[in-house]
Amino acid sequence: MKKNIELSIVILCYRSNESIIPLAGNIKVLAEKLTDDFEIILVGNYLEGSDDRTEAIVREIAKRDEDFIAVCKPKKGMMGWDMREGLKMAKGDYLCVIDGDSQFPIDNIEKCFKKIKSSSYGLVKTYRTMRGDGKYRQIISNGYNQIFSLLFPKVNSRDVNSKPKIFTREVYDNMELTSDDWFIDAEIMLNIARLDIKFHEFPTHFLELEGRTSFVKFSSIFEFLKNMILFRLKR
Repeated sequence: MKKNIELSIVILCYRSNESIIPLAGNIKVLAEKLTDDFEIILVGNYLEGSDDRTEAIVREIAKRDEDFIAVCKPKKGMMGWDMREGLKMAKGDYLCVIDGDSQFPIDNIEKCFKKIKSSSYGLVKTYRTMRGDGKYRQIISNGYNQIFSLLFPKVNSRDVNSKPKIFTREVYDNMELTSDDWFIDAEIMLNIARLDIKFHEFPTHFLELEGRTSFVKFSSIFEFLKNMILFRLKR
């Protein structure tokens, strides 16, 4: 087991099933080019009684390869809870979070890592300029980011939900993350603003989702709005 970890990569694998196998392998190949001291955390939390096979798959990956760590628990929340559970396990000096649905090109991890190591930024992330997931998702995302910017102008992010996100251990240790749902990405950026941390964004192409439908439904708009308003009222 590695003791001194430079880079922790947290992959959110919910309902990825077999598609996580090639993605995890490709991310390991990439990580090996970046540093000798890395770990890859596969978050395979699951809804009890569902037909999701991801838990068994990520456990098998971690069993066969010590560079992987499986986090597999019955769900007590959705994406935000998964992310927080994965980050709790991370031991690296730099922590990277990416979705496990292959919509973000994994070479963005390399770009984020090299940028944060060669700069004074506390967080580096992408913003989506080209999208392969259709007009509907693009309209939702653009509307969400516009409303977010109106409510929280200090954050000054082009695309709060975009990944990968990579931040330093010091920044992570000072963040207060409590969200269990889709608001977690926005909560990260709100913490960055609260802590007055410099961050950098660069453009990326968001790929088409293959193999399943999106988890972002029309009801997610109201969830986003509710969370933004509640957070704004607390300030």
